Amino acid sequence: MANPIKWANALSTRPSLEAAVAEVVESVLKSLPMPADLGLVFISSAYASEYSRVIPLLKEYLSVPVLIGCGGGGVIGMNAQGEAREIEGEPAISLSLAHLPDVNVHSFHLPADQLPDLDSSPDAWVELIGVSPQDQPQFILLADPFSSRVNDLLRGLDFAYPGSIKVGGLTSTSAIGLQSGLFYFSEQTHSAALYREGTVGIALSGNIVLETIVAQGCRPIGQIYQVTNGERNIMLELAIENSNEAKSCDPQPRPPLEVLRDLIQSLSDGDRQLAQHSLFVGIARDEFKQQLNHGDFLIRNLLGVDPRVGAIAIADRVRPGQRIQFHLRDARTSAEDLELLLRSYQQDPAKNTEVAGALMFSCLGRGEGLYGEPDFDSKMFRRYLNQVQLGGFFCNGEIGPVGDNTFLHGYTSVFGICRTKE
Repeated sequence: MANPIKWANALSTRPSLEAAVAEVVESVLKSLPMPADLGLVFISSAYASEYSRVIPLLKEYLSVPVLIGCGGGGVIGMNAQGEAREIEGEPAISLSLAHLPDVNVHSFHLPADQLPDLDSSPDAWVELIGVSPQDQPQFILLADPFSSRVNDLLRGLDFAYPGSIKVGGLTSTSAIGLQSGLFYFSEQTHSAALYREGTVGIALSGNIVLETIVAQGCRPIGQIYQVTNGERNIMLELAIENSNEAKSCDPQPRPPLEVLRDLIQSLSDGDRQLAQHSLFVGIARDEFKQQLNHGDFLIRNLLGVDPRVGAIAIADRVRPGQRIQFHLRDARTSAEDLELLLRSYQQDPAKNTEVAGALMFSCLGRGEGLYGEPDFDSKMFRRYLNQVQLGGFFCNGEIGPVGDNTFLHGYTSVFGICRTKE
């Protein structure tokens, strides 16, 4: 085997920014005695007024050729006792360092006005990023939710780099009125900056594998339907799919709101109550897959209804022929969803090399507010991958793949898992 990747993380909850930076750097360097090739830092928005000091302090205490990071309403990391913690709404810094032998680390900052048009050729996106698709890069992306055109970016990267993994999240804050930030340092380009807009990211190529777990935290209810009539993001007619023959459906389409009302009446009292505030629509990502399973649906918000025509609007585009299924979300479902995905990952024989480290991008709507207890997702992750160093933050939107495409999610925990390829 080639030289393996080494990964270390440290977390500090000191209220002083300088003391917190010094502590995480000292702790992580003890765990990673070899030179670091990459740093990833996530900083609580409790320090928002001092974000301009972050890069200068890290440069003072730490030598690393590439570093990216961002602010968040909460951060995730490893405490001094080796436990994964999720610190929400309080001062905290999480620093991950990685020793990446035989791996090329290419960093970038992408202002929204520099993104090519969506009808541009793949070459325009490759020129923007500066990495050849032949290198099979894997991406970690951190973006501002208001100024990054992140959905266009994800579509463009999928177009130019099909098959490459893209994971990450949107910056967040713990309170209205706080300004978030993106941190960027590149020794090669002599760049060191705090950005308030756009996207910062890295493309990793060479002897590295980046794998994902995307836990959307929902369970299906009712039958699978086909959209027989729809415009933009509005479903106008649905028909029951014939399970005996894929792509065949009941010849009598019905207004979606009528379908939904009948479905809700068939639910248990608990699920009927849950549907009042935690009802979603899952869109099947594989048009040709006959048997749809857990994880085959992209979960989207239900935005509204039009009782006059029985239409339902969702937070994605729809078109005739798509298959959909209504879903519910609660704490129990989210926990079961994540555990199922982690167990499946752990038992996969294709994962034949040891995991080096991982990043967790979790929605602000999860955490203690969802589960009623702290550190839930991170502890479950460590239950199945108990030696893996974990860092991350709570996001305003999570980036991860479903099927062959990359999407911006909500209420999701996305894990990016790094290991040596060979």
